[in-house]
Amino acid sequence: MFQFTNEYQGQLRTEAIHLKSGTHINTDAPTDNHGRGEAFSPTDLTCISLASCKMTTMGILAQREGIDLTGLRCEVEKIMAASPRRIAEIVVDMYLPNPQLTDKQRQMLKNAALTCPVALSLSPEVKRTVNFHF
Repeated sequence: MFQFTNEYQGQLRTEAIHLKSGTHINTDAPTDNHGRGEAFSPTDLTCISLASCKMTTMGILAQREGIDLTGLRCEVEKIMAASPRRIAEIVVDMYLPNPQLTDKQRQMLKNAALTCPVALSLSPEVKRTVNFHF
């Protein structure tokens, strides 16, 4: 059964629909690649998916272990390669301002983030730099 639909809207824009929830996501080509840059680009979504997956995987662990993730946030940078045009590197800075975390909890959270499903699905050619700020 289909989980999503995606339709080309013209002018380098698409609209994806998550069928179960009805949520819509638009993508737009970036301005450096003939687009308007008025929404996330498909490659932006790849980078955001990586960060979201890391936080979700950490959240699953945190729920199980009783760890407070209040304030967890990421800053994400996409670095493109020119030929062929592709994502060369994704830099994720993860900030978790919880001074009560033990060294063991920090290591568990790092391991969860580094082994999230999106990270394991990306090509090894895509460099992933993850910086943890506890």
